Amino acid sequence: MMIRIHTLGYPRIGLQRELKFALEGHWRGETDEAQLEAVGAALRARHWQQQAQAGLDFVTVGDFAFYDHVANHIQLFGCEPARFGFDGGESTLARYFTLARGVAREPTGRHEGQHDSAACCAGHGGGKPALEMTKWFDTNYHYLVPEFDRATRFALASDRLLAEVAEAQALGHQVKVALLGPLTFLWLGKAKEDGIDRLDLLDELLPVYVQLLVQLKRAGVAWVQLDEPILGLDLPGAWLLAFERAYHQLATSQVPLLLATYFSPLEGQLSVACKLPVAGLHVDGVRAAHELQAVADWLPDNKVLSAGIVDGRNIWRTDLDRALALLRPLAQRRG
Repeated sequence: MMIRIHTLGYPRIGLQRELKFALEGHWRGETDEAQLEAVGAALRARHWQQQAQAGLDFVTVGDFAFYDHVANHIQLFGCEPARFGFDGGESTLARYFTLARGVAREPTGRHEGQHDSAACCAGHGGGKPALEMTKWFDTNYHYLVPEFDRATRFALASDRLLAEVAEAQALGHQVKVALLGPLTFLWLGKAKEDGIDRLDLLDELLPVYVQLLVQLKRAGVAWVQLDEPILGLDLPGAWLLAFERAYHQLATSQVPLLLATYFSPLEGQLSVACKLPVAGLHVDGVRAAHELQAVADWLPDNKVLSAGIVDGRNIWRTDLDRALALLRPLAQRRG
């Protein structure tokens, strides 16, 4: 049995909070987009090198964001809300930060020579409010909420992810890409019109996911990790049933898929997750250690079992003896 080591994602802010300071400088107008992009590229290269030096079998690509990883997906899948009025003349980064910060209204009584600050939007009396922010599951992180209405359409609209894959490969790394799964992406969004069911958008979104997965396979990525943490929630029946249909379609891309769950046990969804047509299943060995043996029993032998043993929200080092004691029975069962 081959045992491999990977991480679901790597902190993006930098050891000295370089990303935070670079963003603030850019928003103050002290640096241009090229300078900000250079900071991002340097951080990614450093973090990939740290993963490789630590002995990980793959580096993770797709976990970096200048502001928010859900906003990355909004741009990736071409569903920026029409209310922002983008006309195609804006840069990708300018649109991205508009989603995050909004557009301030033109102040009244403004004198010639005065300029608006780069502060975020004004929600009153004009302007364009930023996307809503809400808690990322039960963490203190807040993400930008996708907005869906009758005009929502999906299409691959950003090459940033593929460019970052090429960056990592050029540095000699074997790549695993991390993406939000399609059902979690829709679940995290909000319908902005009455009568809109987010799940009804799945049939239009899935072909775009397949198109992206095919491109990633052609690019030579080793795995694609699809994060579906909503599998740990008490889902409505229609959403749970949609997983089988969705993942059968995604499997047509023929790229190895790692379905990733975290933050909670699978409980009633355990058998569903184990039966989906993916190459591997990742489960939370910190929050759901009691389920690991059941997952090992349910998961077919031809699928990879990935167990998360490092608590990303704990400031203390992982107890490796305890982690090994957790993993040893799984290795014996799956060996």
